[in-house]
Amino acid sequence: MAVAVGRRGLGAAAAWKMLGKRLEVVAPAVWVRCLFTRSRIPDSVFQPRPGDHEKYGGDPEQPHKIHVITRIKSVIGRPYWEKKIIHDLGLDKAHQPILHKNIPSVNSKLKVIKHLIRIQPLKLPYGLPTEEELSDTFLTSKGELVIKRHLKPVEQKAIKS
Repeated sequence: MAVAVGRRGLGAAAAWKMLGKRLEVVAPAVWVRCLFTRSRIPDSVFQPRPGDHEKYGGDPEQPHKIHVITRIKSVIGRPYWEKKIIHDLGLDKAHQPILHKNIPSVNSKLKVIKHLIRIQPLKLPYGLPTEEELSDTFLTSKGELVIKRHLKPVEQKAIKS
């Protein structure tokens, strides 16, 4: 018996012919696809909680300008849209901090993957670096941009005797 199998698998009629009355074996594959859809995530996950600002030490009147985002969990077994957002934000490597602006378009993406990442504000304990100091800066694991200052030799004045 020749049965055509296309891109979408067996047709219902072909499956009925092959399996006879055992069609219930093929049917569960169809509803499994519905388990991982965006609509199944409750909206309460994406709503801000009133205690978040006190818990994380943020100030809603003075928000920070730049996020330091680090992926801390694997995306293996996660839905396709979470993998796409991780890739779009450049978080393909785990435990490698990435800087992003604190703007609504980025924040909406971060809310979807907040269980996979750690978000910290960028802290500038020594202020903004100048162009000469940019090569001497590094980002700590606490989200601080530290300027490693190199000592420059001072010209010695000639001693007159």
